Amino acid sequence: MSAPSAAAAARAADLAARLRAVRAATERLCAPLAIEDYGVQSMPDASPTKWHLAHTTWFFETFVLAADRAGHRRYRDGWDYLFNSYYEAVGPRHARPERGLLSRPTVAEVYAYRTAVDEQVQALLVRDAGPSPALLDVIELGIQHEQQHQELLLTDLQHALGCNPLRPAYRGDAPPLCAPDPVERDFVEHAGGLCTSGHDGAGFAFDNEAPAHRVYLPPFALCTRLVTAGEFAQFIADGGYGRASLWLSEGWDAVQAHGWTAPLYWEQKDGAWMRFSLYGMIAVDPHAPVSHVSFYEADAYARWSGLRLPTEAEWEVVARELPVDGQFVEHGALVPLVQPSQRGLCGGAWTWTQSPYTAYPGFAPAGGALGEYNGKFMINQLVLRGGSCFTPTSHIRPSYRNFFPAHARWQATGIRLAR
Repeated sequence: MSAPSAAAAARAADLAARLRAVRAATERLCAPLAIEDYGVQSMPDASPTKWHLAHTTWFFETFVLAADRAGHRRYRDGWDYLFNSYYEAVGPRHARPERGLLSRPTVAEVYAYRTAVDEQVQALLVRDAGPSPALLDVIELGIQHEQQHQELLLTDLQHALGCNPLRPAYRGDAPPLCAPDPVERDFVEHAGGLCTSGHDGAGFAFDNEAPAHRVYLPPFALCTRLVTAGEFAQFIADGGYGRASLWLSEGWDAVQAHGWTAPLYWEQKDGAWMRFSLYGMIAVDPHAPVSHVSFYEADAYARWSGLRLPTEAEWEVVARELPVDGQFVEHGALVPLVQPSQRGLCGGAWTWTQSPYTAYPGFAPAGGALGEYNGKFMINQLVLRGGSCFTPTSHIRPSYRNFFPAHARWQATGIRLAR
């Protein structure tokens, strides 16, 4: 085999360094946990921390190591069944709602699994022949996949801890507060017209971000900041959760069925709003972005305001003209904040859009099992944009498309208004 080109060798070295950094970052997120925290699954949509650690490792073992070498011997028999998420082409898997029943393998065994797979992937990246370009692409995908699970790990932990009547804290320090002077609501005007949406081919993107295509937008304006908790509290005080005229039919059904009267994690104590966070119970900061609201709540609030939610194309064309500048997980604050100096639309809380999660014109999923990554979920979901305080900085870009069903509230999902 010939030696890799200088460009391929440089790319392999970069991926090796980034892989070490991202895998270490995942484990740092687990540092505050007690061993009992690793196995809790609080609802079918969430997964235990231990499962996240193992599944992201299974991804590298399955799609990198096994793909690189015919006859690759699995680290442990049966673990591919336990830690496959939704890849039908890979084989059967343990039922998602029952991941919290897996007391074995132990946490120690999962960490040993991570170490063993990491060593093999790193060895592959530095070997003389080097991985193929296609395998380097899969390693890049694996890094991005792990960053997605870093965010899920934190939001799933928050939900699990929030189900505990003691409301235990993940972190023992106090959360920062927004500046006492509120950031005024302002709008950036856009002339619309023929605009480009979608990934343009430079750098990494998931398949659902492509291809770049032209969209026609009427003139519009987009709010420069997210809706705050104080503003949302006014919606509550005005009877927003009790006025059917503000709600989509399915949203009103959800309010009635689930008894929603406020965002997830909010509760009143002595007449004041409190909310559960990774810092435990804290006072609702009126100047901070409201988060943990469903699409239904975001849409109802927009109607109450006399405005609307943006489309994903509107959000993207404005974001393309601004820096990716906002509050991400590296900033250290695990609650959404308003940053007066922020120049972009990203971070803090994900922005619900009114756009259904569907394929762009000309979209084609990847071949094989990895083609199941995004495309098969393009039904009954809405697009979110911009990232949150739980998102890694290097993971977000203007073309990034997150997606959740309209009722979902356990992610750090917020509201940005348009007109």
